Amino acid sequence: MRLSAFDFVLPPERIAQHPAQPRDAARLLHVRPDGLADRTVRDLPSLLRPGDVLVVNDTRVIPAQLEARRGGARIGITLDRPRPDGAWQALARNARRLRSGDRLTFEGDATLEASVLAREADGSVALRFNRSGADFASALRRAGALALPPYIDRPAGPRAEDADDYQTMFAAHDGAVAAPTAGLHFTPALREALERMGVSLVTVTLHVGVGTFLPVRTDDVSQHHMHRERGEITAAAAQTINNRDGNVRDGRLIAVGTTSLRLLEGAADDTGVIRPFAGETDLFILPGYRFRAVDVLMTNFHLPRSTLFMLVCAFAGAERMRATYAHAIEAGYRFYSYGDGCLLER
Repeated sequence: MRLSAFDFVLPPERIAQHPAQPRDAARLLHVRPDGLADRTVRDLPSLLRPGDVLVVNDTRVIPAQLEARRGGARIGITLDRPRPDGAWQALARNARRLRSGDRLTFEGDATLEASVLAREADGSVALRFNRSGADFASALRRAGALALPPYIDRPAGPRAEDADDYQTMFAAHDGAVAAPTAGLHFTPALREALERMGVSLVTVTLHVGVGTFLPVRTDDVSQHHMHRERGEITAAAAQTINNRDGNVRDGRLIAVGTTSLRLLEGAADDTGVIRPFAGETDLFILPGYRFRAVDVLMTNFHLPRSTLFMLVCAFAGAERMRATYAHAIEAGYRFYSYGDGCLLER
């Protein structure tokens, strides 16, 4: 498969710069086997069934963009993912200036420091901070800024409202660089409406890394090296997913976002049963992938030539998704992180 097979032209005015208000007023394109239907996110209860299980990602976006100093040198740091040993993997501008053992200080909080554990060939570095837990979170709020996607135009940096707009209502566990954007459409009222009609909601955690923004640089897409992200599915979450409506396999499994889908598929066995999981995943889903667990995917509209557009092509069919995106562009849907959504039936 060539990268050009996943290309399309998107007019710049279709890129959303702000989310819909209220969140569930966003449009929702229902992609069914028999065609397309223009709906809104508020219509979701009428599109789902009693016994369905909706899986959302409860990661919390952290202010991952930092300005560091090593002596007189200024170095831009973007946190990527927490490591099992408590350190952080990060991307660094001017990384060639860094060596193992270097000490970094950070603008915005003079007490926050980090030591360089290693410098990787890809330009990333491993950092160990002098703070952890709640102290580290507080220091990040003082020293860091949101790493908003490059297509969200903020010449002066993130605005105050982005701190709320770029966080889902489910956010509970610090660690994401980017928001699981399909979850941005949910409101407490929508959640209550779904629960009243018999849809269960389960949370899993996948800390979205900075790799989600990195372009595919190989013409043969199968040669692309997928970024790693840390995730967790608890035993209780797995049990609820596997025993939908009180009976194993009854009801549909609906992933809210590609992050939830990748985590679920990575934790599924060959029969589709979800196993508890805690660790890193680098699952890369391309057309031809055999889905084992997820029946329906709710997601936003993705960038051309991106691994996420490849994923939706694998899930719903490449020709079908090209037609879906053409319709969305023609009908004025809003694209990317702050944009509208689509509901894809496998």
